Amino acid sequence: MTDTGPLHARPEASPKRDPHSEFESARIEPTDVSGWVGWIFFAAIVMILVGAFQVIEGLVGIFNSDYYHVLPSGLVVHASYTVWGWTQLLLGVLTIAVAIGIMKGNTFARILAIVLAGISAITHLAFVEAYPIWSIIVIAIDVLVIFALAVHGRELQTA
Repeated sequence: MTDTGPLHARPEASPKRDPHSEFESARIEPTDVSGWVGWIFFAAIVMILVGAFQVIEGLVGIFNSDYYHVLPSGLVVHASYTVWGWTQLLLGVLTIAVAIGIMKGNTFARILAIVLAGISAITHLAFVEAYPIWSIIVIAIDVLVIFALAVHGRELQTA
């Protein structure tokens, strides 16, 4: 009888391979992105809405200054509603443009948005007597937008 070797032949030893090594180059590394990216995108959408509201406020101030509850002399800042209307119109158009830049992850747009939201809050505080509830709502929204963009705005770039 001839010896054919052991009954169970041992396969040739091959180097151990990681079964996932083929996908090593296609692996997406986790980043430091949190759920705030959605909130920043939401803040940009809210800025578009606030900008549209400011455009409407501006047009009302320019074309129908009798619409507001208080005469310009009763405001904190003694300015005509026409001047306030042009200010709101300009702020609204800039806010819409900057919000679109935020959605694209532009850092300069984020910084400019913080500045514009601050200016918007200050102008609404100065004219709070004209429309108190609306002014307080816009100030609150501006503060939330400033918080989201200042604290977590960088995360939108990495997303």
